[in-house]
Amino acid sequence: MNKAPGVDERREVRSAVTRFLTAGFVALVLVATPVAFWIWAEAERHALANARDFTQRLADNVVGPLLTDQLLARDPAALELLDERLAPWLANGGVTRIKVWDEHGRVVYSDVKSLIGQDFEQEEWARRLLEGGPATATLESQTGEENEYEADSGELVEVYARSSSASGAPMIFETYSSGVAVRGEQRAVLMGMIPPMLLSLAVLQLTQLIPAVRLARRIQLDQVTRNALLRCAIEASDQERRQIASELHDEVIQDLSGLAYALESEERYGPPELQAVFSKARTMLQNNIRSLRAMTSELYPPDLEELGLKASLLRLETPLVERGIALTMEIPDKLVLDRDRAVLVYRVAREALVNATKHSAAQSVALRIRHAGQRTQITVSDDGRGFDTSQPRPEGHFGLRILGDTIRQAGGTLEVLSTPGAGTSVTATFGAAAPSVRWASRHPAASPREDSLPQRVPLRSLPERGALR
Repeated sequence: MNKAPGVDERREVRSAVTRFLTAGFVALVLVATPVAFWIWAEAERHALANARDFTQRLADNVVGPLLTDQLLARDPAALELLDERLAPWLANGGVTRIKVWDEHGRVVYSDVKSLIGQDFEQEEWARRLLEGGPATATLESQTGEENEYEADSGELVEVYARSSSASGAPMIFETYSSGVAVRGEQRAVLMGMIPPMLLSLAVLQLTQLIPAVRLARRIQLDQVTRNALLRCAIEASDQERRQIASELHDEVIQDLSGLAYALESEERYGPPELQAVFSKARTMLQNNIRSLRAMTSELYPPDLEELGLKASLLRLETPLVERGIALTMEIPDKLVLDRDRAVLVYRVAREALVNATKHSAAQSVALRIRHAGQRTQITVSDDGRGFDTSQPRPEGHFGLRILGDTIRQAGGTLEVLSTPGAGTSVTATFGAAAPSVRWASRHPAASPREDSLPQRVPLRSLPERGALR
């Protein structure tokens, strides 16, 4: 059934706008996700940089001056003095553990007294730091041999900074602090930057929405205009065919019929020596009259609105039966098409059947129609002689070419598959996304996909395909 044009137009515009918004949302997610990870990583890098700076200042201004020879000799008074100076940083929770290493890997100071004096293997990073390398900061769980007292503390910020004793000996100053503060800073930065970024992208999307709606409406208007022009072209073509058929039937065929009667009279009553000539002329004339009558029948199809598509298609069987060609039809019982699409389906069937009748030398022809939603497909296959689609077709055979142009303008596709000796298949599909007209050699990989449409009736096996000229 036909729907009101305004309803279809609004529906298609809404569909286009919905697709635009969906694509914009997907793009928003694709852009925001990596940006969020980047912000998260940058916030962590910034927090670790702050931890390095803080540790370096603590090492240079507080710990370094107190790393005297007495402290290195583990003098209790020197150790107690350093404990007092570092107590405020340990008490406020900013720093959870402090260690000082000498260049040989021995712990010369720690807030855990049992670690003082222990020796650990010096790693490459420590040697680089002692030689003047930059301070390092990491955020991770501590599982090393020297981290016996930090193993159960979860994520910790571990910072190594270079320092010097009062005598100038190189030292490594190590601090541990909770990773909760870093994660909190990351979340704060992320929550502070994501909303304005999303808002900016959303505003950009909305500013593009109005031009998108206008563009969708313009495209829809062009589509409506094109469909109206196509409808006018189809109606004009039908009118022209009807007029030509009428003139042939009312004038030319009538005159030729009268001439045939006159020849028959002359054949009977004229001079005996001319009877053979009149008989041959009358036979030729009668054959031409039959050809003209068949032509008028082809030019002037039955009224689809009165007979319906199925009844009109059944009337196309007569010329095939007269030539001894079997026709098999598969038409859905509940096939409902608008007038324009029914006309196109009928024209495809008529043109393909006429070609199969006149040129293919086929023994059987199969016509199949499938319909699902907005998509309609008609296939006409024969078991005739076939032809090579790579070779030019004979001049004067433009029926399917013209029909293909019409179908393409209607937003459909026309595909002709044929191989010499293996028959021909003509398939027209309306409602396809990418309209085109193709002429290709028949090959299993190139045949139209039949699984894209639900089958309403069981499909009988089709005969081999025939020729199209």
